[in-house]
Amino acid sequence: MLLYLQAAILGIVQGITEFLPISSTGHMIIVDEFIRLENSFKEMFFVVIQLGSILAVLVYFHKKLFPLQALKDEKLRRSTFLLWCKAAVGVIPAIVIGGLFGSKIQHFLYNTVTVAAALLVGGIALLWIESVHRKVTVTGIDNLSFGKALAIGVIQCLAMIPGTSRSAATILGSLLLGASREVAVEYSFFLAIPTMFAASAYSLWKGGAVLSVSQWIATGIGFLVSFFVAWGVIAFFMEYIRRKDFKVFGWYRIVLGLILLLWFWFDFY
Repeated sequence: MLLYLQAAILGIVQGITEFLPISSTGHMIIVDEFIRLENSFKEMFFVVIQLGSILAVLVYFHKKLFPLQALKDEKLRRSTFLLWCKAAVGVIPAIVIGGLFGSKIQHFLYNTVTVAAALLVGGIALLWIESVHRKVTVTGIDNLSFGKALAIGVIQCLAMIPGTSRSAATILGSLLLGASREVAVEYSFFLAIPTMFAASAYSLWKGGAVLSVSQWIATGIGFLVSFFVAWGVIAFFMEYIRRKDFKVFGWYRIVLGLILLLWFWFDFY
């Protein structure tokens, strides 16, 4: 029963933090201090609950990603096809850079200090982007060019540094390139689909695992919890950014980064 409770807690953390610009890695490091799963099981488990979060994106945005009207409407069919193409273009840099340097990044940068520093820098960046005057030139995914989609994909690669947050990197990149807040968040969600599928597939191919019956059940629990929590978070976030800015997330990142630095300092000494 303890394993199932741990799976549910991790599913909640994954679902909440994956799409908000606050770093799921930073939060998982904290939770991992208290919930220590077996290493062979943990890698597989984290991949599967991440897939639960992706499914939430597919379900929430199904009318944009898989519109039934597109079967009869050629213009809508073309628009939907281009949306998927822009998401595919955006993931190319992550595939290339991740394939070349992913293991080295994980070896040298997966530590508390790096996460804390990335949280702080990202938090300051969010506060800065909201304090400067920006000219909004991209008001919908339809007028997001392929060049900008690729550029956002390049910026997304910063998320390979743990603590940066994939969501924060793509949102900041989109805002810098003239996207409205709503477009920045939507494209971040759409870009998450191929990015997270590619990362999950690579992790499964590289690691793999033989699970016991209880571990399979725990994995299923984590997947479902992650899916439903992520669905709720997506709905909340889309409504939130229509009325407010990202400053609260910037301040949250700064506070969390300082907490992690203090944690490391006292643990080190």
